[in-house]
Amino acid sequence: MSSRQLVLRGLTIGGEAPVRVESMLKIPLSLPEECLAQCISLHKAGCELVRVAFPSVDLRANLEWLNDRAPVPLMADIHFDGAIALAALESGIPSIRINPGNMGSSHLRSIVASAREKKAVLRIGANGGSLSSSQLDAAGGVRSDALASAVEEQLRILLAEGFEDIILSAKSTSVMETVRANTLLASKYPDFPMHIGITESGYGRDGLVKSAAGLSLLLAQGIGNTLRISLTEKPEEEVLAGYALLRALEMRSHGVTIVSCPTCGRRRIDVRSILEKLEPSFADLPDALTVAVMGCEVNGPREAMDADFGVAGSPGGAVIFKKGKILREVSLDELPGVFADFACSSGAEHPRNSCEHLKGE
Repeated sequence: MSSRQLVLRGLTIGGEAPVRVESMLKIPLSLPEECLAQCISLHKAGCELVRVAFPSVDLRANLEWLNDRAPVPLMADIHFDGAIALAALESGIPSIRINPGNMGSSHLRSIVASAREKKAVLRIGANGGSLSSSQLDAAGGVRSDALASAVEEQLRILLAEGFEDIILSAKSTSVMETVRANTLLASKYPDFPMHIGITESGYGRDGLVKSAAGLSLLLAQGIGNTLRISLTEKPEEEVLAGYALLRALEMRSHGVTIVSCPTCGRRRIDVRSILEKLEPSFADLPDALTVAVMGCEVNGPREAMDADFGVAGSPGGAVIFKKGKILREVSLDELPGVFADFACSSGAEHPRNSCEHLKGE
């Protein structure tokens, strides 16, 4: 589904732009230098938009300082207070996340006027946990419908003010509730970009699976222009997981695709431990490259013959292969160093996306 395209400090969202990966700072704004360090780390991981909690106008100087130095566009997260939303816009922040219904009519008009003047983007939305009993009653007790209606109500408020540079968001900790609410909104308002996520999805395996299940159902329908995989983990893990999901759906090529076998009685190497040893070299590989790590030399090169580059267990240690063709055999002790060489880990001599070792044989 193609929406209008918005621009946040050079970052395009919606229209023909790719699905953008975002995260949120997990450090309070009262520690601006630590916030900046996390912004830089997130940017290196590929994060394209960073949300930052802005709870008080007393922190405006910190927000301005961070906005001036952050290598990635920021979105200030505002709760309930229209004065704080105005302070964020006046600080030069390119986007804010608000609930228009909580801003008060006088503040809202000022917020809209400021956003229009500064060409800022407003993200509006509702979470399943914040639905009121009246909203639920109006939707006949169907939580997904109430969630979609809550976002609609906010949208109508902004449209009545003549403001349309809006991103919509409807999130719940329930996968199916989130999917239905977003599907309803996308069908009624296809012109507005949408941010998608499963809120409070958890941590570790369960959090990843829950987010992937819900977001895949939406992305496969063409719903979603920005996404966040909300995990109780470091924010960089949210970004890496977001790109992993988009690679799996063949929607983005940022990063390396890893193919590895589940192993069986034929394996000659411990695939998991080999992956852990080789993983530091993955960051030096070009985007869109497929790397395979397979347990044996019999099935490995054949089953992973589409891989650009791979290793498989062998009697002498491991074979290195490319597109199914074995190039050489090395000992397991040699393997990390040889792989790093092929992965162009020598820095400026072999910059990312121009690895000479991986061209030809």
